Amino acid sequence: MSQRTTLPHRPPTAPPEVRVPAHAPVAHMVRGGLVEGVHHGSVVVLAADGSVAFQAGDIEAACYPRSALKPVQAVGLLRAGLPPLDDEALALVAASHSGEDRHLATARRILATAGLTEEHLRNVPDLPYGPLVRDRWLQQGREPGRLVQNCSGKHAAMLLTARARGWPLDSYLDPEHPLQRELAATVAELTGQGIARVTVDGCGAPLFAVSLHGLTRAAARLATAAPDTAEGRVAHAMRSHPEMVSGAGRDTARLVDAVPGLLAKDGFEGVQIAALPDGRAVGVKIADGGDRARMPVTAAALARCGVDPAVLAAFATAPVLGGGAPVGELRAAGALALPRSAADGDGTAAIL
Repeated sequence: MSQRTTLPHRPPTAPPEVRVPAHAPVAHMVRGGLVEGVHHGSVVVLAADGSVAFQAGDIEAACYPRSALKPVQAVGLLRAGLPPLDDEALALVAASHSGEDRHLATARRILATAGLTEEHLRNVPDLPYGPLVRDRWLQQGREPGRLVQNCSGKHAAMLLTARARGWPLDSYLDPEHPLQRELAATVAELTGQGIARVTVDGCGAPLFAVSLHGLTRAAARLATAAPDTAEGRVAHAMRSHPEMVSGAGRDTARLVDAVPGLLAKDGFEGVQIAALPDGRAVGVKIADGGDRARMPVTAAALARCGVDPAVLAAFATAPVLGGGAPVGELRAAGALALPRSAADGDGTAAIL
């Protein structure tokens, strides 16, 4: 068994450069033997010592991690004084949940710990993120809500932390709020670089721009952290409850179940991080923000990380259908591509 080595934390360097990223082709959609579509993006694979083992595209340009940053924000909340939560609830703090009953019940429980309710949340009302859950919600004639929005666990924990510290509740999403300033400091420390931009995420919370390299470095630091640290506590909760971090049947939860010890989180606009307990880690950004290439590219990057391609086969391709039958597939391209024998899985959702 490999020995766990905690990656060092160093003072943050300068923020990454804000520029148009020089993405590279990372995935092909092949129909009938012809490349019908090309997805560009950037990919980084880190070795256990933190060095770059593979890269494609532009891993140093500033980018928005979107929800892939939630594990880092969860660490920041613990450091800022988030009262103790069980692993299931802590996993929801780092979640983009599907809106299942267990997700809503856990978010309510976090709020109740602070004597608060859904009315105190300031995230945007939305429908459930999980397609099946959303369909049932609409069939029941239910309206969008703040609790069911996929970021409600993070927002509930922000409120609980603010209440515990005696900070204002109504302004907890203001970038100058003491809570958000502490979260920004944690992001800078764990990514190892300054924050290039601060904007507003889809849920209404501050969103910090870092590089894909920095984001992946942060994932590796969580994955290698000692159990008694804030980073280690978040990593353990996410590994123990992957369906609280996402939802039943979601691809990131299935990936965590398939790869022992994996820490993983997806984000809107085609972002994915995944890290192993020894510090090997991958970061993916799909340039066009589309989701269909995210998992095949992540699987190929994890194979370059040393994960058994046979374990990754179910994530490595997505079938392309013609007339209801497979006529091709979406798969990683170029230097990132898996050997064909390793990429013959059942893939993700079919592409018509």
